Amino acid sequence: MFHSQIDSFLNYLRVERGLSPNTVSAYRSDLLDFSGWSGNLKEVNSENIGRYLAYLRKKGYASASLSRKVSVIRMFYRFFCQEKNLTNSPAETIISPRLGRKIPRYLSLKETNVLLSLPVGSNLREIRDRAILEVLYGSGMRISELVNLNVGNLNLRTGWVKILGKGDKERMVPLGRKARQWIRTYLKERATRPTEEAPLFLNCYGERLSRQSCWKIVKKCARQAGIFKEISPHTLRHSFATHLLSRDADLRSVQELLGHTNIATTQIYTHITQERLRKVYKKYHPRA
Repeated sequence: MFHSQIDSFLNYLRVERGLSPNTVSAYRSDLLDFSGWSGNLKEVNSENIGRYLAYLRKKGYASASLSRKVSVIRMFYRFFCQEKNLTNSPAETIISPRLGRKIPRYLSLKETNVLLSLPVGSNLREIRDRAILEVLYGSGMRISELVNLNVGNLNLRTGWVKILGKGDKERMVPLGRKARQWIRTYLKERATRPTEEAPLFLNCYGERLSRQSCWKIVKKCARQAGIFKEISPHTLRHSFATHLLSRDADLRSVQELLGHTNIATTQIYTHITQERLRKVYKKYHPRA
């Protein structure tokens, strides 16, 4: 079933390319799905890959998902050809589906303020959940970055947090007054004084909080706030970037805060500045 080659490829991505565990896991799932469909990865040709994509399209997969699967299959066969000294990869002639420009979903300032007023309560779990919301919106970090934070990553006196992002790249991001206040309260209420290496956010068993639990916390608080649109921890990251740009922050600074390698990734948030320009034009131009 070619699984040893898949494992070698994933190990290469993990060790040499420095991809995150979540990305490697997603790539593994894509390759195993393709392997299960094709039966034998050694005998695959470009026609097989084309039929596989047609099969996924019939099942309703979005263009973004199809594009990622093509990219993974292409990377895998390039790696395999290099390892086996082969010249022809069956995936090189496959064209990725065209991707539309998707505007990220974000919260308005009013919705954000309502969400950040929750949860209301004084027990440890409610204090932790409030701190999580404040940190996610106050720093723009990814959910994986948040759950991997240790106490030693924080400097609450100076207001900075060290984040380990994609590809093990570190960046320093400022933490706002509210986020620091709720973190201090949360650490004070914990049963034992945490060490520098201790996870910042814990579950009810005293273990590091998982991504899934963090997801549920955000969804639960959104419902309590009366926000019924689709929302996730990443929505707070989108809101962080959008609100900064709407208040005239420059794109390069937002890029650094988000930890984007390429500024083209950050440019998706310029929809808000374009919308504001349109409103100004319509309001003030005599022939608008």
